[in-house]
Amino acid sequence: MNQCQAAARLRVVLGHLGQPSARAGVAYPTSGAVSPNSFHPPQFQYTQQNAVLSLEQRKFYEENGFLVIKNLVSDADIQRFRDQFERICRGEVKPEQMMIMRDVSIAKSEYIPSERMISKIQDFQEDKELFRYCTLPEILKYVECFTGPNIMAMHTMLINKPPDSGKKTSRHPLHQDLHYFPFRPSNKIVCAWTAMEHIDRNNGCLCVLPGTHKGSLKPHDYPNWEGGVNLMFYGIKDYDENSPRVHLLMEKGDTVFFHPLLIHGSGWNKTQGYRKAISCHFASADCHYIDVKGTSQDVTERDIVRIGHKLYGIPKDSRLKDVSRYRARLVKGRRINL
Repeated sequence: MNQCQAAARLRVVLGHLGQPSARAGVAYPTSGAVSPNSFHPPQFQYTQQNAVLSLEQRKFYEENGFLVIKNLVSDADIQRFRDQFERICRGEVKPEQMMIMRDVSIAKSEYIPSERMISKIQDFQEDKELFRYCTLPEILKYVECFTGPNIMAMHTMLINKPPDSGKKTSRHPLHQDLHYFPFRPSNKIVCAWTAMEHIDRNNGCLCVLPGTHKGSLKPHDYPNWEGGVNLMFYGIKDYDENSPRVHLLMEKGDTVFFHPLLIHGSGWNKTQGYRKAISCHFASADCHYIDVKGTSQDVTERDIVRIGHKLYGIPKDSRLKDVSRYRARLVKGRRINL
């Protein structure tokens, strides 16, 4: 894509992202209404035939690799997730095999159980309250549009982006989520990412590069940041820095669904509050595992297997797919390969 085309696309996307809408379940499209008569099934590679998404919404995701649905998750559910997270932070609840992370800027000597010390929890599949997010009918209704009817929850996170210490360690480098996963095909994987409060550029909203899901998985590594880098915050080593970017401003309950090859990241939190979001990566149950040894995912396998040994007791010589199998949970339909 040349610079003129990229700029034109960005203007269109930003124009529609700025359109207000009060009703629930409205997605951001990129173009005006498209006649159903122009529909040709072969043009759709990234979405499944469904009765949920409009043709315009499907075309938006196909072209851009993400789709925002406004006001999808209720305030009541978000409050329940927030309450459970706070109980975990206080040490009142200790789910098994959950990975608790803290920002690299926090010294071990400063650690006390509280919201201030935990920047992210991963793998909450054993926590019934938080895992409810992965089974919400309103979430799965949309997930099925990308994965088909047999759905596995593959990776869970609740992100508590802290106020930045001044070292900008709260930012997340631009990356592709597929770098973390040993299963394919990528077109049957989708992330659901729900804002638990108002999110904008001040507190570190998501930044996406529209259309980059059409490319391949790029090499990742830890960026050379002066202030330090958090564990598993890999970044793309080589990308077009002039690519158009869209910052996703979201309200509580808004949910973005995005492709695992979409290049995205998030900025540092310039406020004094904690920016929360809850997410799950879903995949079709008929996806298959691959061996990532000798590929650009070697560094991921090394880090995740080491953590898997600590959390799950998986042998040190395990593979990334062994950890992934341990995390995977069927949430709809029937289990096939994963």
